[in-house]
Amino acid sequence: MQALLNDAPALGDYLDDDSREHFAGLCKLLDAAGIAYTVNQRLVRGLDYYNRTVFEWVTNSLGSQGTVCAGGRYDGLVEQLGGRATPAVGFAMGLERLVLLVQAVNPEFIASPVVDIYLVAAGAQTQSAAMTLAERLRDEMPGVKLMTNHGGGNFKKQFARADKWGARIALVLGESEVADGTVVVKDLRSGEQTAVAQDSVAAHLRTLLG
Repeated sequence: MQALLNDAPALGDYLDDDSREHFAGLCKLLDAAGIAYTVNQRLVRGLDYYNRTVFEWVTNSLGSQGTVCAGGRYDGLVEQLGGRATPAVGFAMGLERLVLLVQAVNPEFIASPVVDIYLVAAGAQTQSAAMTLAERLRDEMPGVKLMTNHGGGNFKKQFARADKWGARIALVLGESEVADGTVVVKDLRSGEQTAVAQDSVAAHLRTLLG
């Protein structure tokens, strides 16, 4: 069987131009976020409404039960069910395995609904930069809870989400900040804000958070 698989055609050799461009863009975002991944040319999902990308999230911390979640895109599913054409992505996650993983990686973890910092990003060119900044800050400030915005929305809506999550500080990243390598740091309690170089923002945040 393994010999047959080794000689089987690779999925990547049969992508159309749009799918190839989309996949390259996804890999670029993963690289920017510093997320390690392996391209598996034979990974498939068992339902035919999946399109473009499918994925599995695996860990080496759980032995033979290393697949924690799996999913993919299904952009045509809502339309098949009678709705409007809607881009979509989803996954199934094993909660028991997730609990085991949390316990294995960080036995002292305590869940909290409050975040310290909320990253507000708007503009077509900010997504990759926001992911890169968020991952760097998480590495440099491991004890700080940082949430990035997902789902779009203007600045007003994103600040409302920051308030909902109890964030003390908002980081604002727009296209002008990406261009000049800065980020706006706003204290959501006092309303004061200042533009800080992205290379210096971790030190500035440590001062604000005490």
